[in-house]
Amino acid sequence: MDVFFLTRQLTDNAARIQALVRGVSPQEASWKPDRDTWSILEVVNHLVDEEREDFRVRLDIILNHPEEPWPGIDPEGWVTERKYNQRDLEDSLRNFLTEREASLEWLSTLENLNWDAPYQAHFDLMTAGDMFVSWVTHDHLHMRQLVELHRSLAVHKAEPYRLDYAGAW
Repeated sequence: MDVFFLTRQLTDNAARIQALVRGVSPQEASWKPDRDTWSILEVVNHLVDEEREDFRVRLDIILNHPEEPWPGIDPEGWVTERKYNQRDLEDSLRNFLTEREASLEWLSTLENLNWDAPYQAHFDLMTAGDMFVSWVTHDHLHMRQLVELHRSLAVHKAEPYRLDYAGAW
């Protein structure tokens, strides 16, 4: 595993996510193409909570406290329970960037890591390496989601005109 590359991805992904929400108005941030799709604001707040309560915490448990159970999380439920779509986008982005910086600082303090360290999660056996790679690719999943939201918003604002000439999506 190329730890340097993957750590750099965590750093660069923060800037990519920041770029994907720059200039988004409050109305656009909370806009949803349908009931079941998250808004830009909901995605960003999900990333804050995942950074704070999931990946960093669970990787630490795998590496340093494998006898401890993972704390419970409810990413889907938190969207409404924590009222993500009623928050301010700039504050939410700042919270994400602060949490990501704390994660990167924490990662930089770790030495002699055993990426093969196992952890028996309730759903499967995972290694520290599995969790680390999942953390990086979780960003990618939500960056794709942000791009799709931008496109959906553009389609919505372009009505009644078609975007067929742009190419297949």
